[in-house]
Amino acid sequence: MRLKAIATLGVFSALTALVAAQAVPGLAFQQAAPGARVSNWPRESPPRPLPAHSVTFPPYEIRKLANGLQVVLVNHNEQPSVSVRLIVRAGAAQDPKDQYGLAMLTATLLDQGAGNRSAGQIADTIDFIGGMLGTGAGSDLSFVNAVVMKDSYDVALELMADVVQRPTFAQDEIERQRQQALSALKVSTDDPEAVAGQVIDRLIYGFHPYGMPGAGTTSSLAALTRADFVDFHKKYFVPNNALLAVVGDIGAAEAMAGIEKFFGGWKPGDVPAQSVTEAPQATKRVIVIDKKDAVQTEIRVGHIAIPRKHNDYEAIDQAVKILGGEGANRLQQVLRSQRQLTYGASADLDTYKLAGAVIAETDTQTSKTAEALRVIVDEFSRLQRERVYDDELAGAQDYMVGHFPLTIEVPDAIATQVLNQLFYELPVEDLPKYRERVLRVTPDEIQRVARWFIRPAQLSVVLVGNADEFVNDLKGVGFGDYERIPIENVDLLSVDFQRRAPARPE
Repeated sequence: MRLKAIATLGVFSALTALVAAQAVPGLAFQQAAPGARVSNWPRESPPRPLPAHSVTFPPYEIRKLANGLQVVLVNHNEQPSVSVRLIVRAGAAQDPKDQYGLAMLTATLLDQGAGNRSAGQIADTIDFIGGMLGTGAGSDLSFVNAVVMKDSYDVALELMADVVQRPTFAQDEIERQRQQALSALKVSTDDPEAVAGQVIDRLIYGFHPYGMPGAGTTSSLAALTRADFVDFHKKYFVPNNALLAVVGDIGAAEAMAGIEKFFGGWKPGDVPAQSVTEAPQATKRVIVIDKKDAVQTEIRVGHIAIPRKHNDYEAIDQAVKILGGEGANRLQQVLRSQRQLTYGASADLDTYKLAGAVIAETDTQTSKTAEALRVIVDEFSRLQRERVYDDELAGAQDYMVGHFPLTIEVPDAIATQVLNQLFYELPVEDLPKYRERVLRVTPDEIQRVARWFIRPAQLSVVLVGNADEFVNDLKGVGFGDYERIPIENVDLLSVDFQRRAPARPE
């Protein structure tokens, strides 16, 4: 997709490249071995980073209502606004078998009619006070959040209390949201980027809940009934399964008075225990999704990793950032700067409550697919095999430490930081120590965790593109054993990802 977008700006890009080449005499791209440092690369250094300033995390209080609702209060007076964010510990991972998309659609329906208000009346109310109200669901959680000016705090709480506690799940709204979800699903089934993301998740997590289609399937969305939404809401949307954060220009006493008024009467319930199987061990498997009209190939490479609460999270996160994090990461340097195979490459550590994954991604010209795949896998190997450079780690840490103040600039971002700590059962008191925790990681620590968790020989690979144009090259780079599936036949619920025609009656 990036290549296609940039191609539409071809003339501008060509002019930009020309001007850039003239501005830097002697600039010439040269091929280099993966990981090698190019000796004649331009010597102009980036500006030195400014000295790190101390960051003071706003003071916070944690309280609990009699009904079990855990409340976080953060007084932050730099803006006259208040953020109210509520998290429910249930998301797509709680979707029952064959009801994929239930958590997502339940969250979508929360503000489409609640209490005595219709969807239109809820939207008009929040618009009238100049606020924002949103709902959604992820793999582990559902959320409702609002941002309003301080004098509209009670209005926000009243709306959120209705949305969270008393959604109406009106049949006409169910059908409207169902059709929108089905339309989005139809679009995504032909989108190489979306398909690559869905298949790599299923490939890595297998039939663990994190590998299943959280947005649903055509058949699962069509089969969901109003009773299913009511049942899911009744099971999980209870105060003893929720966290609420109020952050902004408001004192603790005033904030708690509103919370007691609108959430004090919310009845607790018995939350079903989550019963899931272990995520599968990493196994080398290559899936080629054939899309005949594709002009480039989407590449995803990864394997299972760690849950968020793991003791080695900090070191592993930084190892993955060196591989493919923001800025001058290794994948970006080799794939883009040295080989000119892509406009962008990255790797991320996705961590959830029960498991996680490290996934590298890029897109490239169809004819360069095998070469780009080999480079990515080689970089996984290099990270596992070699000690990282001191300046690489320092660069990653400088970015993380420098970026952190931006993540706590506004009340809504502060609320997210605090709720994340509580949701993953991490100590909230660690938040002000972020800089110390990041800088404590050493190259030796990176090498220790990389040797343990990076598994180059067991990487899952997904390639989405015009298969005829690159499959013959795969054997030459060590990936001759692959499974090929037409994009229109992809079935995420099948063991071999193949959709099969229904059997004809005899």
